[in-house]
Formats: sequence, C-alpha cells, structure tokens
Amino acid sequence: MTITTEPSGPEDEKPRTDFRAIIQRFGTLAIFIVLVIVATLWSENFLTRGNILNVLRQVASSAGIMAVGMLFVILTRGIDLSVGSVMALGSVLTGYFCAILGFNPAVTIVFVLLCGAACGLVTGGFVAYLGLPSFVISLAMMAIARGLSLIISGGRPIPLEEAGAAFGRFGSGFLFGIPQPVLLMFAVFIVGGIVLNYTRFGRLITAIGSNEEAVRLSGIAVPRYILAVYAISGVLAAVAGIISASRTGVGSAQVGVGAELNVIAAVVIGGASLMGGKGGVINTLLGALVMGIIANIMNLAGVPGYHQQVYMGVIIVVAMLLQYGTGQLRR
Repeated sequence: MTITTEPSGPEDEKPRTDFRAIIQRFGTLAIFIVLVIVATLWSENFLTRGNILNVLRQVASSAGIMAVGMLFVILTRGIDLSVGSVMALGSVLTGYFCAILGFNPAVTIVFVLLCGAACGLVTGGFVAYLGLPSFVISLAMMAIARGLSLIISGGRPIPLEEAGAAFGRFGSGFLFGIPQPVLLMFAVFIVGGIVLNYTRFGRLITAIGSNEEAVRLSGIAVPRYILAVYAISGVLAAVAGIISASRTGVGSAQVGVGAELNVIAAVVIGGASLMGGKGGVINTLLGALVMGIIANIMNLAGVPGYHQQVYMGVIIVVAMLLQYGTGQLRR
C-alpha cells in the first residue's frame, strides 16, 4: 500500500513575523520610549513640567523645525548642509531688519523668510538644473550664509531692543500652557505630514527619491520639485533663526553652529533613508525629540559640551548601522 503526501499549499504555511519591518516601523518609537524610561530613572527632575517644556523648547529652536525641511530634501536623495548657517543668517537678519532698519515684525518676518528661500533656491538650482552634488553645493552655501551673517552683524550680536518686543513676547510667551515656539513646531510638523502624505507634491518627492528616472520618463518636471524642497528647507531654517532671535533677544551669527549635524541625525534616527524615497514626518518628530532627550540627559548628567558632540556623532553612526541592518540603505 502506497501512501502519498499532498504538498502543502500556501494556506498550510505558518505566517512568519517580519521583525525587520517591525523595526523599520516602530524602531524610533521604541528608542524614544526607552530613552524616556532611562531619563526618568536617571534623574527625578526629568519628568517635571518645567524640564519637559525646556526639552520641547530646545527642540523647537534647534533641530525640530528644520528637520521637516531636511526630511523633504533627503527624500529626494539629497542633503542640505547649509541649514545651520541659514539659521544664523535668519537670526542676524531678524535683528538687522527690525532693530537697525526699523521694519515692523510682520515685514521683518517676510523678508527673513524670503532670504531663507533664496538660499535654498540657489542651492537647489545648482542641484536640480546643473546636476551638481548636493553635498558640495550645500557645503558652499553653508560657508556663504555664515559669512553673510558675520558681515551683516559685524561679528557682534544685534540686540532687538524695544523694536523687537513682539519677537520677545513670542519667544518667551505661552499659549494654552505651552511655549509658542513649540506650538509653531508642532504646526510645521502637521503641515509637513499633510503635504507628504496627502498631496501630489509629497508623493512625487518620495517617488523621485525612489526612482528619479522613472518619474522623469512619466513626464514630471523633476527639477522643479527638487528646487522646491531646497527652498522649503531654506525657509524653515530661517524660521528657526527667527525663533532663536526671539528667544535670546539678539540676532547672532554664532547660532546654528553644527546644527546641521543634529538635524540630519534627527531625520536619520527617524528612519529616513539617505538613499532617498523612505521617511515619515511622525518618526522625524520622534527623532528630533530623541535628540532633545539625549542632550537633556547629558546636561542633567553634567557631560561637557565638547563631549556631547562626540556622543552625537556616535549616535548618527549607530542609526546608520541600524538602517543598514534593516535593509533601508540597500537598493
């Protein structure tokens, strides 16, 4: 008697858990939760209302807002190293237009944002229309913007004084018990999420990073979209400069030094691929908060500032290794 065995069909196969997909989706959230637990155990002051608001305020005035623009750039397989310098230029121009030229706050904001957009358009123009490497061009813009901020300010802070009282009220003010710069940061992330997930523009910049040639062959004017993401990055860097000036009461060319490191780290920790086409706004926000919590833990622990830069660099390397391990850097 012969016994035959039927080959098992797909319905007989046991579902396998894709741990790599789980890590890609929830890795940043897990890191965030672990850091909150560690910080709470490390210091009893961490979960106090004052400290939490301080972390959020620091994130809003540094990596937070700029991370949205950087995410858009990275999604197109680019990089913008000029954001810290454009932030400094925005800070200096806020003081210059307001305190020296006497412009009212609304006009000052418009001009500062236009200057930030101009920086982004110059960088994006070379990348989009001449095909030059974004790393090199944004590095050049980093030097140019920082130099302009030093020239305009004469290397000295520009006090906003009475002319900038409205900026001071915004920088130190609260709405519904939350600092106004933090509310602005959340608003930027909400708008960024809507644009990225629910508009044609957002879908196309993701597609450009995944397969630029296919998008080009479909009749889409790819350079326009690449130009736009750099302009957005420049505008948001200028916004960060305005917030910095409003918080400190001076326009300074010294702000934003090394900020591009924190911004890129926030986006990468948030799971965005430097090879383009992969990334999300919520995870980027979590990445920015992770950076803020790490900085706060080091401050509570009394770690010197120079050492903090070393640790931030190590964090970027670890994040890149996690990306490689989960396949996000492989094409």
